[in-house]
Formats: sequence, structure tokens, C-alpha cells
Amino acid sequence: MVPWTSRPGSDEAAPDVRIRSLAMTASTADHTQTTLPPLSTGPHRRRIGVISLIACFGGLLFGYDTGVANGAERPMQLELGLSDLSLGVVISSLVFAAAFGALFAGKISDAIGRRKTIIILSIMFFLGTVLVVTSPGFELLVAGRIMLGLAVGGASTVVPVYLAELAPFEIRGSITGRNELAIVSGQLAAFVMNAIIGNIWGHIDGVWRIMFALCAVPAVCLFIGMLRMPESPRWYVEKGRNDKALEVLKTVRTEERAIAEIADIERIAAEENREKSHGGLRAILSNKWLIRIVLIGMGVAMAQQLTGINSIMYYGQRILIDAGFAENAALIANIAPGIVAVIGGIIALRNMDRLDRRTTFAIGLSLTTFFHLCIGIASILLPEGMAARPWILLVLIVAFVFSMQTFLNVAVWVWLAEIFPLHIRGLGIGISVFFGRTVNGILALYVPTLIENMGITGTFFLFAGVGVIALIFVITQVPETRGRTLEALEEDVTTGAIHVHHSKKR
Repeated sequence: MVPWTSRPGSDEAAPDVRIRSLAMTASTADHTQTTLPPLSTGPHRRRIGVISLIACFGGLLFGYDTGVANGAERPMQLELGLSDLSLGVVISSLVFAAAFGALFAGKISDAIGRRKTIIILSIMFFLGTVLVVTSPGFELLVAGRIMLGLAVGGASTVVPVYLAELAPFEIRGSITGRNELAIVSGQLAAFVMNAIIGNIWGHIDGVWRIMFALCAVPAVCLFIGMLRMPESPRWYVEKGRNDKALEVLKTVRTEERAIAEIADIERIAAEENREKSHGGLRAILSNKWLIRIVLIGMGVAMAQQLTGINSIMYYGQRILIDAGFAENAALIANIAPGIVAVIGGIIALRNMDRLDRRTTFAIGLSLTTFFHLCIGIASILLPEGMAARPWILLVLIVAFVFSMQTFLNVAVWVWLAEIFPLHIRGLGIGISVFFGRTVNGILALYVPTLIENMGITGTFFLFAGVGVIALIFVITQVPETRGRTLEALEEDVTTGAIHVHHSKKR
């Protein structure tokens, strides 16, 4: 039962009575969900597939821009004469900028629409690439990385929300999760191109510029593709343009399903409009349940980054060299984590609408923490110079990446896109991703120093300790979202009933 915090006769009695009453009857949201006509095949399903393909170019750009540094950072450092700290600034500038991009893009998408925001982000991807490729030194290079970071952060926030708001609830997990598959596919593409370019033209000055230049191609594809894509129907309803929302829904649902679904969306939007007198941050701060869910969202986003997954994606070649590989061999071996990340992403998509989100979180954090410990122990027991040492560590790193991608990464992005009510969805996911990306930026800045001072052993033991804390947090705090409409989730999140359901399931 939701706690009744006010006393009879107090000024806040009426709001708490309403919250308690809505929480007790929250099961009606599930009833609303079951009255929708069943999902069927047809042109509308193919239309959803095309929309997800185009929008996921944003994820592909995200992956390529973060992964390309993995092989480009060493020749870039040598050509420009960067210190380890300066290199950390170049790499982490994208990640810190991504934190702010996530925060502001979410708010902007709430104001002007998901589609328009993604189009703007595609332009930023292209311009950032031009700045990086043409930069003569440190300053312009950082400026280009900051622009790319703003675009990366924006894409990580807006694309999952756009897909979640267009997808039917029955397949929302697999549709939204395609963006994460696109991210790791972009990282794999970066690793492969880095290996090819580095081994063929590695002796040429400026080879890293070629690696970065390839990012311009998917940016152009995203821009052209999104010009023909529809706006989110739920954003249209939030702005009072219900006729446009129904028009869009009829292109991605059967007509009967679209009419039933728009009625459900309109009902929840009307209830929210009656109860709230303001939106954005004020709306969050005026409701203790919204504050709680935003804090949980921040925790989930930070837990994902504190596994250290992106440290491997950014500095994989450096880690493998420290493990014992030669430089060119490390560049090739670095492809292996990218391959298993894509395989894991494919498996995750198959499971996303079969396994609960919380279950996948718990399995993922348990496995990643286990492999952190294995990597740390192996680096102690296997002496440097031992022929098998780099290969054993590579296998363990690959197993860590596979576990992360199969059970954690996709589920995190899907959960974040689902959990927040419509009127704060962009801002809620933006705040969460801001904190996640900030943690990621700190790791990107200091991982080279960590590896230098603590080695593989200390670095991965540190990640393991944080993993245990994250696992406890997920088990005790994170509510379930699978198998319910966004409108049903919205009612339960706003009233706090979702935490009642969560406590009963524990």
C-alpha cells in the first residue's frame, strides 16, 4: 500500500487521498491495456521496421564516434604531441559533452518534437566530424569532439524515446532495443575500419583523420532519412494535436488498433493536464513519486557506466597492449569485443520482450562483476611475458563485453525510454543520461591514468566492487516495465503504485 503521509484536516490531505485512491485502482491501467485489439502483421509492421532502421542511424553514429577513438587515439597522440592527460581531455570531452547533450536534447525534444531534434542532431554529427578531421591541433580537435559529444548525448536520449513512443507495447522492447544494437554495430564498424586503415596506412601521418572522416556517411543518411519519417504520436497528443497523432498511428497500426490506442493516450494526457499546472522540472519537484523515479533513473544510468564497459570500448587497444599484445595485434584483437557486442545485442533483442527488465539487469550485473574479478585475478596469477597471458585476458574481456551487451546495455536503454510519464519523458531520460554520461566522462578522463598506476588488476577489482553495489540497488529499487502500455506505466509512476507492485514482487 502507498504510504499515507498526511493527516486528516491537513492542507495536503486531498492530494494524498487522490494518490492513494489511484494507487489502489492502478490495476485498471492493465485492464485498459488488454482492451486494445491484438497486434497484427501487415504494412504497418513493415513501416515500424523502416522507421526504426532510419532512426537507428543515430545509434550507429553514437557507436562509431565513441568507438573510433579506440584505434585513432594512439596515432593522434603521436602526431599532435599530446600528453596522456591531453589525450584524456580529447577523449573525455566527447563524453562530458554527451552528458549535456542528453540533458538539453531531452528538453528540446519535449518542446519541438522528437523528429526535428534528431534532424538537428544529424547536422551536428556532420559538422563535428568536419571539425575533427580538419583540426590542426588540440583546441579545434576538442571543439569538434564537443560538438560530436552533444550530438551523441542527444541521440542517446531522443532516439530511444522516439522508438518507444511509436512502437506497440507488445514489441516495444525489441524495437527500442534496436538503437543499442545500432550503437554496438557502429562501434564494431569503427574497430574494423580502424584495423584495416591502421594496418594498411598506419605509417602515413594523419591516418586517424581518415578513421574519423567515415562518420560523415551515416550522418548524411540520418538527415535524409528523418526528413521522411513521422513525428511521435504521443508528442502530438501532448501538444494537443490529436488529429495528427491519429494520422501517424494509422500508418503504424491497423485502423481499429490506432483508434483504440489514441483514446487511451488521450485519456491519460487529459488526466495529467487536469492535475498538473506546470511541466518540466517543476512538475518533477511537485510530485515525490516523480522525484523518486528520476533518482532511480539516474542510478540505473550510472550503474551501467560504472561497469567500465565504455572504458574498454574507448581504450581497448591500450588495455590489450598492457595485457601483452603487440600494437598492431592489439588493433586486430580489439575487433573481438566488438563482434561479441553485436552478437549479444541480437540475443538481447530476442529476449527483450520475453524476460523482465529487472531480471536482465540482475543477470547482467552478476555476470559483469564475476568477469571483473576473473580479469583481476588472472592478471595477478599470469606472469607478464607468459605467451598465454594476453589471450586469456582477451577471452575474459570478450566474455565481460558479451555479458554486458546480452543482459544489461539493451535493457537499460529500453527501461529508461519506458519509465517516465509523457509530460516529463524527454527531461527525465535527459537527466538520467546526463548523470550516466558524466560518470562515463570521468572514467574516460582517468582510465589511462588508472591503467598506468593500478594496472589491469586494480582497475578491474575497482569495477567489481562498484558492481556489487549496483546489483543491490537494482534488486531493491528498480521497478518492472515489461508488457505494459506507456499509459499504464504513466499512471502507476505518477501515483507511486509502481513501487507497490515492485515491493510485492521482491
